[in-house]
Amino acid sequence: MHHLTRSAPRRTVALAALTALAAVGSLTACSSSDSPGTGASGASDDTYTWWDPYPQHDEASDWTKRVQACGEEAGVTIERTAYDTTALTNQALLSAQEGTSPDVILLDNPAVSTLADTGMLTTVDEFGLDTSAIDQNLLDAGVVDGAAYGIPIGANTLSLYYNADVLKDAGVDPASVTDWDSLTAALKKVTDAGHKGITFAGIGTEEGSFQFLPWFWGSGADLTDLDSPEAVEALELWKGWLDEGYAPNSVIQNSQNTTWEEFLTGDFGFVENGTWQVNSAAEADFETGIVQLPAKDGGVAPAPTGGEFIVAPVQQDTERYETTRQIVECMTTPEGFVETANTFAYYIPPTADGQQALLEEKPELEPWVEAVQNAKGRTSDGLGTDYPIISEALWTAVQNALSGSATPADALKTAQTDAESGTK
Repeated sequence: MHHLTRSAPRRTVALAALTALAAVGSLTACSSSDSPGTGASGASDDTYTWWDPYPQHDEASDWTKRVQACGEEAGVTIERTAYDTTALTNQALLSAQEGTSPDVILLDNPAVSTLADTGMLTTVDEFGLDTSAIDQNLLDAGVVDGAAYGIPIGANTLSLYYNADVLKDAGVDPASVTDWDSLTAALKKVTDAGHKGITFAGIGTEEGSFQFLPWFWGSGADLTDLDSPEAVEALELWKGWLDEGYAPNSVIQNSQNTTWEEFLTGDFGFVENGTWQVNSAAEADFETGIVQLPAKDGGVAPAPTGGEFIVAPVQQDTERYETTRQIVECMTTPEGFVETANTFAYYIPPTADGQQALLEEKPELEPWVEAVQNAKGRTSDGLGTDYPIISEALWTAVQNALSGSATPADALKTAQTDAESGTK
């Protein structure tokens, strides 16, 4: 394998980008506790360093055993360190400056472009990794200037969970929910029957953008044009649900965890939430089901992808790359993707073969495979490190519109102005 080289950082990563990514860890149901350990400096030839954002998985966990098995297969010991998602991004940037980067990092996908922009990551082509089987819509989240800087170990995304008892009582067939009009009609029936309609997370953080994007993209809107007529329609949809009483005012402050707690009370017909609630939904006190998030005029709306990429930072000792490649490949074979999916329960493999293998074991996950196939990376469309700035403008617009401090059109007009000034 040829040696890798990397030029000096193209530009300094803005602190705003790191701040805007602060809530991303909650999108993939990761713990918010922080448990840093030793860094990569001093790693020996038979010890490889690994950082991931899963502090909730301790040394005795199935996840740690999974990681160590890939090290054993490559003939080395893996020294694993777990950080909170935001701390992981910050620590990775610091380690690059100090020349102590770990051999492998599992990084939440919106942060890949942030790290790649500094020049601290190798590309998959330089590393000799084959990504031809990876679904392009998932791989795109780690593409910067046409180069892929990692491989998704799996993906999660959003759909609409429903309470089958509530819908039955209201006379709503979940199969009838195919576009915005039919969903709004279903919400009217549910509330007319004395139940609560829908809950979602409109909080003023990255989670708010994450939850709004399926409606934004489902309208045909683009993140480079926040105040387009299509974007206004999407925000008017959410605001209209509040005005009609189909959604509670609590959505303005709701996190995704809060919406799920609301849904589990049994009062709501629908909740927008993620793959990571599959097990909880199965254990609910009522029958649940899934319908795809509908696009405005029908079909499945693109929902944002959550999940981590496995990336390989640049090393001064390039002799380490061959073993690192073996570790990465162990994690990204079709069998490896399925094992990761089963370990976490909420990850869908990013390849067709992996998805088929998972469905053979768990056919009930078919709606989530479809949702992931239609999903879209938040930093796709070449947004890269501009995404956090655009996202903050978007979630601020959502807050202003839902609270009534501005009309959807005015809120988005301000958002577009703020995004343009922030990304220049």
